[in-house]
Amino acid sequence: MILVTGATGVVGRQVAHTLARSGRVRLLVRDPARLTVEGPGVEVATGAYEDHASLLRALTGVEAAFLVTVAPGGQDDERFLRAAVAADVRHVVKLSSYAAGEDDADDLITRWQRECEETLRSSGLDWTLLRPRAFMSNTLSWADSIRREGAVRALYPGSENACVDPRDVAEVAVTALTSPGHEGRVYPLTGPEAVSAERQTRHLAAVLGRPLVCRELTPQQAAARWARRYPPQVVHALVLSAQRQLRGRKTTTDPTFAQVTGRQPRAYRQWATDHRSAFA
Repeated sequence: MILVTGATGVVGRQVAHTLARSGRVRLLVRDPARLTVEGPGVEVATGAYEDHASLLRALTGVEAAFLVTVAPGGQDDERFLRAAVAADVRHVVKLSSYAAGEDDADDLITRWQRECEETLRSSGLDWTLLRPRAFMSNTLSWADSIRREGAVRALYPGSENACVDPRDVAEVAVTALTSPGHEGRVYPLTGPEAVSAERQTRHLAAVLGRPLVCRELTPQQAAARWARRYPPQVVHALVLSAQRQLRGRKTTTDPTFAQVTGRQPRAYRQWATDHRSAFA
C-alpha cells in the first residue's frame, strides 16, 4: 500500500491519479469532499498532521508514502515521520524545493525545507527528495486577467525560471514510490529551458489565438497581491526569491528528469497547450 498526502494539490493529485490506475493507494486528507481522485483501488483516510492517532490509522499497512507539507516553519514533517516510524513505513518520498540545494538561497521557505529534509534524512526511514523548480501551473493565477483583460501581470517579467511541469514531478515521484533504486537520492527537477513571464505570455497568446500583453508589477504591488493569501513572513520570502530570479539564479536546467524517466521534460508551450481551456 502506498499513502499519498497532498492529494488535493497539483502534484499530489497527479501522483494519486497515476497510482489509482495501477493499484491500491490510500489518500490522507483533511476534507474528503475536496478530492477528485476516484477508483476501485482508492482508499481515503481522514486525518491531520497534528492528530497523531489519525496518522497512525492512515499509515497502518503502508510501505511507502509521498509527503507534501505546505506550512513554512511548522512541524508537520516531524509529526508525520514520527507516525511513519511507529507504523513501520519503509520509504518516504518528499516534495521539497530546488532552492533547498542552492547555497545562496536563505529565505524562510528555503530554510524550512532544508530543516524538513534533514528531519527525513535522520528519521531512519529510506528517503527520496524531489527538488522541483517553480511549477508551470503557477501561471494559472493569470487566468482571470487573461480572460477579462487579455493581460498578464508579473514581477520582473523579463527574468527567467527553468520552471517544471507538475506532471513531470509526479512521474518521478511515482517512479521512486514503485520501483527500487531511488532510496537516498536527491532529484533536482526542472523544465527543458528557462522562460520569462514575457515569453510565457507569448506562448499563451499563440495557444489561445489572441493577443496578450505582459505588464510589470512593482515589488510593492506584487507584495500586496501576495499578502492577500500569505502571512508577512511568507510574503518577504517570496520577494527574496523573486530577487534571486532577477539575478539569473533560476535559469539552470537539470538532466535528472531525463536520467530517471528516459525522456525529456515537457516545455512550457506543451503545458500551455494542454491547459488551454483554463485560460480560454
